[in-house]
Amino acid sequence: MTVVDTSAWIDYFRGLDAPHTRAVDRALQADRVVVGDLILAEFLQGFREDRDFERATELMNRLEYHDFVGREVALAAAAVYRSLRKRGITVRKTIDMLIGTWCLMHGCPLIHNDRDFDLLETHFGLIVHRA
Repeated sequence: MTVVDTSAWIDYFRGLDAPHTRAVDRALQADRVVVGDLILAEFLQGFREDRDFERATELMNRLEYHDFVGREVALAAAAVYRSLRKRGITVRKTIDMLIGTWCLMHGCPLIHNDRDFDLLETHFGLIVHRA
């Protein structure tokens, strides 16, 4: 299973040629790509055009779905955040903490284009797929 973060999905749908978008291509062809509630909502809310929204929704609906938020993940994400804060490191977005913590808890690699996840990779061993 591989999780693709919203940051990578946005660039992928924009047609950006970059290491993380090439990793999305490979994951879609070879892996089980997982989408979760947070990514689904965050990604789909950004579409202005109905046609683009429908195309993105169709793709998301074909992917394996998991709820990323729950009591266990929320508590674990808070602990990860606090651990980083004690080191003088601040993560910008709570959603990134929840997604990253879910990936850590489930041993799922993540494809992203967001520096918040680099902190989880460096300090907690988050597995990141790159091109």
